[in-house]
Amino acid sequence: MTDGNWILLISIGVTVFFMLGVPIFLVIGFWVVGASFVLGLTLDNIGVALSDVFTDGFALLAMPLFILTGDLINKSGIARRLSDFAYACLGWLRGGLAMASLGACGLFAAISGSNSATTATIGAMMHPEMVKGGYDERFAAATAAAGGTVGIIIPPSIIFIVYGFLMNLPISDLFVGGIIPGLMMVIGMQLACWIICKMNGWGHLIQLKLNRVLKTAFGAWLGFFAIGLVLWGIYTGKFSPTEAAGVTVGFCIIVGLISLPLYRLMGSLDPDRSPDEKSYSEMALVEGFKFTEIPGIVIRSAQITGILAPLIAVSVVMQQILSLLGARDTIQEFVTGMGGYYAVLFTAMIIVFVAGMVLESLPNTIILAPILAPIAHSIGVDPVHFAVLFLVGGSIGFITPPYGLNLYVASGVTGVPYFKLLRYTVPYLVALLAVWIVVALVPDLSTVLLPNR
Repeated sequence: MTDGNWILLISIGVTVFFMLGVPIFLVIGFWVVGASFVLGLTLDNIGVALSDVFTDGFALLAMPLFILTGDLINKSGIARRLSDFAYACLGWLRGGLAMASLGACGLFAAISGSNSATTATIGAMMHPEMVKGGYDERFAAATAAAGGTVGIIIPPSIIFIVYGFLMNLPISDLFVGGIIPGLMMVIGMQLACWIICKMNGWGHLIQLKLNRVLKTAFGAWLGFFAIGLVLWGIYTGKFSPTEAAGVTVGFCIIVGLISLPLYRLMGSLDPDRSPDEKSYSEMALVEGFKFTEIPGIVIRSAQITGILAPLIAVSVVMQQILSLLGARDTIQEFVTGMGGYYAVLFTAMIIVFVAGMVLESLPNTIILAPILAPIAHSIGVDPVHFAVLFLVGGSIGFITPPYGLNLYVASGVTGVPYFKLLRYTVPYLVALLAVWIVVALVPDLSTVLLPNR
């Protein structure tokens, strides 16, 4: 049997494993080990590659720190205060609470950098409120799933860190490049949400009151400060992404520790005030944590990092093997053979979109970015623009079957069955695809904020 047939057989085997639910790290690991034996590569090569990733990848240190940040801001109450502010601003519109949920996803993403954390946190918090407010529970769950797509686009983004590491691009440039497209995604989904809610008459309206907006803004100032700290530090060059992640973790720990005593203080100042009369922001302060809870939060974040980091490392070896097999050259010939600039660009986008339907963004990025990015660069696409374009396309895969990670997350936290969400994600999918095409046609949306551009 030829080497090619062996590789094909191994690929079919690991595909079956993937369909049976075997973790993607093991699927790729089995393929890498099997292909290495077929090609005569020693296992020392795998060990050296893994070691190089963990010892030379300083930028990857930001990944576990931002994962930890997502858990800390959820426990500290920052996420709820940001949601409160978004509702005060948008609750006067039809579908305002759903639109506020999308806005809260954008604000949460600007601190956490994770799609699944954004969906889980905002979904668990806002879904019951939306159902009480007269929204269809399936639409409410789909809104949380769609809102989570911006988690990897609005900086800081864990997947941008991985992309920058793989493609040797400044992670700070990638973060800045994602700001405008990320905001466009939020606005596009809010417009779709408003149209659907207006058609169905969903949502109870509240008056737009300046004092409510100011009060909730004051309640959420810690969240705004955290967002501004990250963006200011990275944009001005004061912090590297890794340093910014460390500073944000420290800030969130301080906020979480002072939230509980601050809530007790507020209660003691006005002991006769009933819970129903307390503002949403004041009640959110109860979501702090004690010093003794920090190890548990860190361990939970470390568990997630323990899944992602080995996957990145073993995928680097996978790239080496694919290069030896000529896969990169084959795909490059196919894509470049499509013709001119836009034909090549949109062919690459279609590949990313289809891959995002069956793969999570991390393996999708690790496998395809090193193949497609050089092709895009060869036709004159700015590397930062293509990175943003690539990851916006990958983020859309979070709400497209058969994979649709955010749909699974939203289903888990809301109790709405997976397949009942699909119909209500269609308007959001249309909005995201429209934004994606606009970003592709207008490169300045990704590069205009970059320093020295």
